[in-house]
Amino acid sequence: MNTFFKTLFASCLGTILALLVLSGISTLIIGGIASRADKPKPVKANSVLHLTFDDPIPELTNNTEFMGFKLKQEEILGLQEIKNTLENAAGDEKIKGVFLEVDALPTGLTGSNVLREALAEFKASGKFILAYSDFYGQQAYYLSSVADEVMVNPIGLVDFRGLSATVPFFKPMLDKIGVDMQVFYAGKFKSATEPFRRTDMSPENKLQTRAYLEDLYEDMLNDIASTRPLTTADLHRLASDFAGLDPEQAKAGKLVDRVCTRSDALQSVRERLGLSAEDDLQLVGLRNYNQANPPSVNYKAGDKIAVVYAEGTITGGTDGENGVITDRKYAKILRDLQESDNVKAVVLRINSPGGSALASENILAEIRKVQEKDIPVVVSMGDFAASGGYYIACSADSILAEPTTITGSIGVFSVFPSVSELMNDKIGITFDTVLTDELSAGLNPVFSLNAKESRLLQQRTDQMYEEFLARVAEGRNMTRDEVHEIAQGRVWTGEKAVELRLVDRLDDLDGAIATAARMAGLEDGSYRVSNYPKVKDPLMQLLEELSGGDMAKRKAFLKKELGSLYPHYKYVKEITEEPGVQARLPYIVEF
Repeated sequence: MNTFFKTLFASCLGTILALLVLSGISTLIIGGIASRADKPKPVKANSVLHLTFDDPIPELTNNTEFMGFKLKQEEILGLQEIKNTLENAAGDEKIKGVFLEVDALPTGLTGSNVLREALAEFKASGKFILAYSDFYGQQAYYLSSVADEVMVNPIGLVDFRGLSATVPFFKPMLDKIGVDMQVFYAGKFKSATEPFRRTDMSPENKLQTRAYLEDLYEDMLNDIASTRPLTTADLHRLASDFAGLDPEQAKAGKLVDRVCTRSDALQSVRERLGLSAEDDLQLVGLRNYNQANPPSVNYKAGDKIAVVYAEGTITGGTDGENGVITDRKYAKILRDLQESDNVKAVVLRINSPGGSALASENILAEIRKVQEKDIPVVVSMGDFAASGGYYIACSADSILAEPTTITGSIGVFSVFPSVSELMNDKIGITFDTVLTDELSAGLNPVFSLNAKESRLLQQRTDQMYEEFLARVAEGRNMTRDEVHEIAQGRVWTGEKAVELRLVDRLDDLDGAIATAARMAGLEDGSYRVSNYPKVKDPLMQLLEELSGGDMAKRKAFLKKELGSLYPHYKYVKEITEEPGVQARLPYIVEF
């Protein structure tokens, strides 16, 4: 008995000591993270803003998926905050110019355009912009072409070749392994399911893809031609010849001004500042400048315009992770805004390719309740506001888009995988069942759908499409047939959507806020802007992800290993795992 108590005491003591040690280690880790949190360095006179854009650029600061474990957790500035920071820098006497050093720009074409316009305004203030890169990706070059001087490394390149859309098709692979993706869709242009039912793009899909790519490309070329000594015809020729592959040809073709090393480029910055070889060059990072010069907020103003950032895939469920639009999370935000006496208008900034039709309907229902409270709702569209992204926009009092926004895609689909051949013929597992009613075992992936089940799923998909048409017709003051004529899953640019009455006019987020203020009868300076959702700082996000266990680690691992292929993996995973009818953009668009 004495031996038992000694052993028990020793085990308990060991456990307590182990817990104390683990607690101490956790405290040291958290303390280390907190101590490494960025404290902005003071911005000195004669400084240059150094822009690299290494992190993904969300619409709202920090509203992005977990980026993996780092002891140094830094804020990820959102698109609008970057724009505001550049506006502040334009009026700051300490900032003399911008050194733009971008290889790849992690945002869409609309986001790139917002940044380019912000840089053009900075340049118009009389300050210089110099651009250098070892390798210009196409979006990076589009952004950098606004600079006073564009420089490239002697063995680098300018990847300027025009736009394209490449779609992977999985049907042959699925056929080989015995998986039948049974597809139901409404809208001849609704091509999201083509990878599961075809081996190539349908004529309708090619038609719509070519149409919007040509519109986007024209906007891109016009912007580049406005700041480079080139015409759009010159740019077409340079892209067709891939002149950017050779730095010297890129210079001869006037895509760049100079072929040089990074040291040479920095010397050009020094010369712009009038610095001698002995003087220090003060390069200030965007994040540091933002923290040292935070935007001013008029907290004395009682009235508020709420800007709700809806970015990412639309899905059902609870709060979810950052960069995802879950119906319960956004329904709660919208309910809270309805009950606030200070909120006089709502701006919904959408950057979403869509997702769950049910979740989209739940969010739209709450938006309508906001309007029933006589609170105007204005939609501002970012890179995407398509399918489910347009569904949640359609009832707004005013809809604004950017010229390069991808919107429309008014159509729905359902996907039901059948693995009966895989199980029966490939693996050797068979199933049998006893039924109490005809469809008791229906919608079971181990059995193929029979004719009645297929008919019911198609009817349900068609019904959801009619609901979609009805929502748009009511919100846009159009007839069902007028909407159907331009719907059927077809994708449009923001510019074309204005002609089709899906969008009221072209403008940016600032224009949407001004519109909301006017609708609410608010004068300049009498209100403040409040952003939603409230995103936690990077340190708190890290601690939550660490407590999330294997799922967070698995996602971080996949993002690291798959790299640029991760969005495609995520897209297929979302389509195959989302239950019910979906309203989703048919593919991932890359530039």
